[in-house]
Amino acid sequence: MSPIVLIPARMASTRLPGKPLADINGMGMIVRVWRRALEAGVGPVAVACADAEIAQAIEKEGGIAVLTDPALPSGSDRVFAALQALDPGGTHDVVVNLQGDLPAIDPGAIREAAGTLKASGADIATLAAEIDNDADRDNPNVVKAIVAWDQTERRGRALYFTRASAPAGEGAMFHHIGIYAFRRAALERFVALPPSPLEKRERLEQLRALEAGMSVSVARIAEVPLSVDTPEDLERARACCH
Repeated sequence: MSPIVLIPARMASTRLPGKPLADINGMGMIVRVWRRALEAGVGPVAVACADAEIAQAIEKEGGIAVLTDPALPSGSDRVFAALQALDPGGTHDVVVNLQGDLPAIDPGAIREAAGTLKASGADIATLAAEIDNDADRDNPNVVKAIVAWDQTERRGRALYFTRASAPAGEGAMFHHIGIYAFRRAALERFVALPPSPLEKRERLEQLRALEAGMSVSVARIAEVPLSVDTPEDLERARACCH
């Protein structure tokens, strides 16, 4: 396997405009995520940008940035466009799509996503962590991964993703963490598919893969990384990132 890590980023965030360049204790958020990805050491890292100012921030730090069409509909489309620009010859057969709003992401989580793809033989690998509070169990903004775990309960196969409180009954629920490791052919197939009925209903892009019969392996990690979506999240990031 020859992975590459690509981080999609755009300034036009609905809830927090200009989010990639939001200052976190003297460093832009996208720069923090880029640095964490480098620390993971799984392969080269680049930022797939919709805006020139994001590219400038990364290039100022000595990083690689690729400008992509601002009209692209999703981060996955942006990642695929950057992949084609950076690696037209197909050197990299695994693509890690890392969200640009995870400034405190553990580099080990990035390694876990890539390693799970290699171990599983699935089309896609992603991550989940057990939900430890009732508020998150009932929060539709917390996406739940429904997983058929193996005997170790550390890795398993995704059956569904939902904003509902699921599965029903007693027992653990798992918070889906939006880091994806794609086999290159799977990413190419995924972005060519139209949005699927369940994807549109739940507003969850990953359901497109499941509806198309693609396999998604899931690794269990210890905790959910802080995701910055609102001004309140940004203040929490400033309190924890130094």
